[in-house]
Amino acid sequence: MSSKRSGPMIIAVLVLAMLILHQDNWFWTDGTLVFGFIPVGLFYHACLSVAASVVWYLATKIAWPVELIEETKAAMQQDVKEGAE
Repeated sequence: MSSKRSGPMIIAVLVLAMLILHQDNWFWTDGTLVFGFIPVGLFYHACLSVAASVVWYLATKIAWPVELIEETKAAMQQDVKEGAE
């Protein structure tokens, strides 16, 4: 399988993993403090938010449909040409 076709599948698996990890029932009753002041559940969700940002960044780099961007650029150039005439 080529990397161009596997990109969306990789992102789909990562998003599914993020959805599963978001269900964090194991920290609901844990009173542990991280760094002495952050509840462990809040820290977990902060880390999960950073991980979601990384997954979204990867999605734009390896699974974004470049063809759509090229089509949009071509259409904009065509509009500029027609507007100049």
